[in-house]
Amino acid sequence: MRIWWLLLATGVCTGNVSSQDTCRHPGVPGNPGHNGLPGRDGRDGAKGDKGEAGEPGRPGDSGKDGMNGEKGEKGADGKVEAKGIKGDPGSRGPPGKHGPKGFVGSPGEKGLRGETGPQGPKGDKGDVGSTGPEGLRGNTGPLGPTGLPGPVGPPGKPGPKGEAGPLGPQGEPGVRGMRGWKGDRGEKGKIGEMPVLPKSAFTVGLTVLSKFPPSDVPVKFDRILYNEFNHYDIATGKFTCHVAGVYYFTYHITVFSRNVQVSLIKNGVKVLHTKDSYMSSEDQASGGIVLQLKLGDEVWMQATGGERFNGLFADEDDDTTFTGFLLFSTK
Repeated sequence: MRIWWLLLATGVCTGNVSSQDTCRHPGVPGNPGHNGLPGRDGRDGAKGDKGEAGEPGRPGDSGKDGMNGEKGEKGADGKVEAKGIKGDPGSRGPPGKHGPKGFVGSPGEKGLRGETGPQGPKGDKGDVGSTGPEGLRGNTGPLGPTGLPGPVGPPGKPGPKGEAGPLGPQGEPGVRGMRGWKGDRGEKGKIGEMPVLPKSAFTVGLTVLSKFPPSDVPVKFDRILYNEFNHYDIATGKFTCHVAGVYYFTYHITVFSRNVQVSLIKNGVKVLHTKDSYMSSEDQASGGIVLQLKLGDEVWMQATGGERFNGLFADEDDDTTFTGFLLFSTK
């Protein structure tokens, strides 16, 4: 209706444009009129041409399985014909429906033990649990092995002063110090006593009871000719050095009835060896040596080679002796 009103207004202005100047501009449109009454329904038109086919719809859901038919009769046995040519494999069909859930099978046999897996990471430290009730006291266990010695404890308080011990052996001389400055000349002193020189000497011999001594052990001389300082021990047959210095040792042997092989030993090492063969009559053999000894060194004689070579003889008319003495000290 608005279109018709606009056309009518335009036509009126167009016919009178020459006579009226006011029609050069359109007027203000009026208010729209009320809607008219609806017209009658038209007749059905003729059937149109067939439209184009639409796009295929989605496949529908699978239908339910039908009921099983009756079991047919068994057919006659057919003849075995020659095997036909193998056909081409068919295309893969759509996946079937999920079958019903099967029954739970019986438990299988226990499998072999698997290999030990790698050690897992260390877990977090758990919270400290509450203290449990005190248990019953168990039986006393067996005594364990002796443990390692503990650390040295702090020094204890000094004990009471003991009694003075016996005088020990003379020590070795110390290192000589540097020479000092020359001092002033002192006053002339009084004539003193002679200095006491260190002394050490012994001479011992065999007797009828100690002749033919056993081999490879110190000869125990039981006849004491001189042993004032007891530096020779008749119980062991050894001389022990109590004064460090240079000594002279000598032995005199009467050989009878057997051959002789004798050695002078210092601290278990042979330092002098003498051998003499028995020739159906008494014979004499001797040896001597100078040795430097330190405090505690030991010197002794011993026969070697068994009973065939221990013919050290002694009686009222024949002697076998062992002697040693200090030449000078080295302190």
